[in-house]
Parts: sequence; structure tokens; C-alpha cells
Amino acid sequence: MDGLDTLRAKYLGGIAGAGSEAALEELRLAALGKKGEVSALMRGLGQMSPEERQTAGPALNALKDELDAALRARRASLADAALEERLRAEWLDVTLPGRPRPRGTIHPVSQVTEECTAIFADMGFAVAEGPQIETDWYNFDALNIAPEHPARQEHDTFFMHRAAGDDRPPHVLRTHTSPVQIRAMQAQGAPIRVIAPGRVYRMDMDQTHAPMFHQIEGMAIDRDISMANLKWVLEEFFTAYFGTKVKTRFRASHFPFTEPSAEVDIQCSWVGGQLRVGEGDGWLEVLGSGMMHPKVLRAGGIDPDQWQGFAFGMGIDRMAMLKYGIPDLRAFFESDLRWLRHYGFGALDMPSTHAG
Repeated sequence: MDGLDTLRAKYLGGIAGAGSEAALEELRLAALGKKGEVSALMRGLGQMSPEERQTAGPALNALKDELDAALRARRASLADAALEERLRAEWLDVTLPGRPRPRGTIHPVSQVTEECTAIFADMGFAVAEGPQIETDWYNFDALNIAPEHPARQEHDTFFMHRAAGDDRPPHVLRTHTSPVQIRAMQAQGAPIRVIAPGRVYRMDMDQTHAPMFHQIEGMAIDRDISMANLKWVLEEFFTAYFGTKVKTRFRASHFPFTEPSAEVDIQCSWVGGQLRVGEGDGWLEVLGSGMMHPKVLRAGGIDPDQWQGFAFGMGIDRMAMLKYGIPDLRAFFESDLRWLRHYGFGALDMPSTHAG
């Protein structure tokens, strides 16, 4: 066919000189598109004699293949040129030292407090706070703790010093965050659903006890609250906190502020000296709980004939030890930078309800 050499030269020259993907696409459409020049010649093959088609057909197919190959080669060349330009613009000296890790970390107690708060918030619990120095009434009397109870003795509780003749009510460093529940009931009434995380103080010090530690206590009060609601809340919490389905076991116990009362165990096993929660045949006691005593409800200004509720309390430090394999509670407060760097959390390690 006449003019194929001219057509070839025209488009091969245009392809070689194309400076962008858009220009290349215009050339492809002009030559090989539905209305392109080469495509029009291909459609004209049907009007030729068999002898002419035998000559023109292979020549047109060869031209089409040649132009297609040239288009692909030029497109790859443009992509390489764009990458080279980007690399020059975003050049980085890989021999420079990397950015150092921030020296500060989030303490495990702070991290676990945030994790627990996030999980209980997802179940509708608000956070309540109160003073760390409490009156004897809020810390003991309002919680139905009798005057002769061992917890009210000086070998168990830090009492604040009083000068001779001071007739003000005795004050103590709170031994639990339960006084916050009394204050929350007095301020909000019922129905109510709160947790009270914070520092507490007791005269104790060994591998698993410290004179200052952290607790999170919770309560829910409504007209139809039962132990079944308590069991569901705790099982949902453990499942979210440990990231696996956790079975619980309730054992009858006694606490002055709840009736009935129950110690709560979680399913676990020991494998190679490591604790694994949510599997095996073992059980580990983790918290105390029960239905709120009528006297405690009355102390909070709530009528026990109209309302009922449950309460529970657990140690934040102990929950951190269980989840993150920390063997000694005393290390939490020794300010060992090596320990803090090892067990500390990054500032952006935000807790979530599905993965702690």
C-alpha cells in the first residue's frame, strides 16, 4: 500500500518526541484508535481483492505492531524519567543517623488505667474522682466497715496526724477508691453507672503488695440490677482487656459493703512458667465484687427499697502485671530507667476496646 512509509515515519517521529503521557495518548488515538488512520486502513481491507489483501494485510499488521511497541517503550521511558525527577526532588542521605526514640515513655500503670477506662466507657460507665485524703466516715463508716474491723487499725491504714485537742473527724489516706462511689451517689443519685480509678494507700510491702498502689472500682445502680449483669460486665471487660474470650468463676466471699459478695476468678494456665489467660484448667483470683449493701446505698442517699446495684474493685497494678508479664510490683515505683524503657509505652500507643 502506498503511503505506509510516510505514515510510519510520521507517527514514529511523533512518539519519539512526545513529552508527556497526554501527548502520547493523543498519538495513539490518532493512529490506532477507532477513528485512527491505521485503523481506517485496516477497515479498508475488506474492499480489496484477495491478492491485494495478501500484501496489504501483513504490512498493516506489521505497522500496527511497530507503533504499539513504540508507544509502550516511550510510555515506560516517560515513567522512568518521572521517577528519576521525583528521586532527585525527594533525595535523602541514608547515611545520616536515624531519629532517636523519644526518651520519655508512658508508665504501665497509666497505660492500663487508660485501657480499663476505655473499655468501661464503651459499656456506659462514667469516670468519678475524689480526694486521696478522706474522712474516717467516707473511708469506713459509709461503707459499712465496723469500728472493730482490722482495716481500721493503724497497722493497716495510714492515719493523718492530729494535734492534741483536735476534735475534727479523723482523716486517713484512702485505703480504696470506694469512698468515691459514696460521693458519686450523693452528688448524682440513682440510676448511676461509674468507675473510680485512682491511688490508694495501705500499710503493706512485698513482691505483690505496695504501700501505695492503684485501684479501679465500679458500680451500677438501677431498679433491676442483678448478679447476672455484674457477671456480664466483668466477662466483657476481661475479654476486651486480654484480647481473648475469658471465662469467670464466682466464689462466695464476704465484704462489709456488699451482700452477697463474691471473689472472681479468671480461667488461666501456666505454660513454661508463663501465665496464659483464657485457656487451660486453672483459675486465678483477680477481684472482689457483689451486690451493694443496703447500708451503703443509704449512706449515699439512695433508698435501697427502690434501687439496687452491684460493685466491684480490682488492682490496676496487678492487672498490668498479668497482661504484660511484670513479675514484681515493687519495680513499678523504683524509678529504674531501664525498667521504664522496657515496659513503657509510646505516647501514641492509644488503647482500644477491641485490642486493649
